[in-house]
Amino acid sequence: MIKLYGADNSELMAIAALEPDDDGKALLIKGKIYGAMPLTARLYPEDARAFLKMLTPRLAWFLFTMLFKAAVKSSK
Repeated sequence: MIKLYGADNSELMAIAALEPDDDGKALLIKGKIYGAMPLTARLYPEDARAFLKMLTPRLAWFLFTMLFKAAVKSSK
């Protein structure tokens, strides 16, 4: 499960599954918001391309090296 956290380190969203939609035109993101509300979001190709435009070499390197760092949440 992938969890996204807010500035105060509270859980905003828990992503449980990623899968293509039935017609193959989008990626379905299934999970819960704030630990309670179920959500199925769609990511379309133009939005995925917009994400890739934001991805600089420095950010790509950070994401890669982040995979090898210890799992520590900040306590702000």
